[in-house]
Amino acid sequence: MSDTRNKEIERSIIKKFRPELWSQFTKAINTYELIKDGDKIAVCISGGKDSMLMAKLFQELHRHGKKNFEVEYIVMNPGYNTANYENILKNLELMQVPATVFDSDIFKVVDKEVEGSPCYLCARMRRGALYAKAKELGCNKIALGHHYDDVIETILMGMLYGGQIQTMMPKLHSSNFKGMELIRPLYLIREEDVKKWAAYNDLKFINCACRMTEMLAKENDLDFGSKRAETKALIAQLREMSPYIEANIFKSVENVHLNALIAYKTPDGNRHHFLDRYDEYSK
Repeated sequence: MSDTRNKEIERSIIKKFRPELWSQFTKAINTYELIKDGDKIAVCISGGKDSMLMAKLFQELHRHGKKNFEVEYIVMNPGYNTANYENILKNLELMQVPATVFDSDIFKVVDKEVEGSPCYLCARMRRGALYAKAKELGCNKIALGHHYDDVIETILMGMLYGGQIQTMMPKLHSSNFKGMELIRPLYLIREEDVKKWAAYNDLKFINCACRMTEMLAKENDLDFGSKRAETKALIAQLREMSPYIEANIFKSVENVHLNALIAYKTPDGNRHHFLDRYDEYSK
């Protein structure tokens, strides 16, 4: 029965949801050059819908695409409650994902160290633990399940709450783990399409599942009053006024005109102000 269900899930990715999922996955990989010959990629599975879909997409790519790379599927248990942990293991078995599972005490540490919202510290610690495990397994890249909606929400959040223009990049060199990269293969996949795939296959996944939110976690809930939830709601309102809003937010960081910015920073940390060369433009 499990083998039949898994084949149905895999078929839905390649057939029914091919334009929305498989095509966008391969497009992101090609557009942003996320995979190179000889890569060994740690596909990081949190137990949520996005990372589990990513694992299945990688299985399909490795099975039917060019076999020029290796994959390790890894799951970190940062302190999930029993129900959430068992849900992850059940889905791994159902979808036949051969994952390496390891434990950490991140939830416990964050609970002790942070007052108020612990999300930033938790995310940073989890990423560090994933990098360390990936390096231990001989990987040179980790793959995270951030999608298109995460990207546009990050752009808008930076402007509204951070006073800056930046985006969630499709790939990054690690600053703390030499020779390691982070890639985001779901970069062009819409969250709504991930939800449709999960619903079509009657799959149940965990949400954040940290100790602050696990009692409230429901599939249709937002992030319980977070800035990301506010931004998600704002984008939904704007979409009602124009169907192009989301695409325009996404494209805004591809169409940056440096001569139309008051100031900008280069990767070396230097700040450039338009007044520095203002008079040169008139010559």
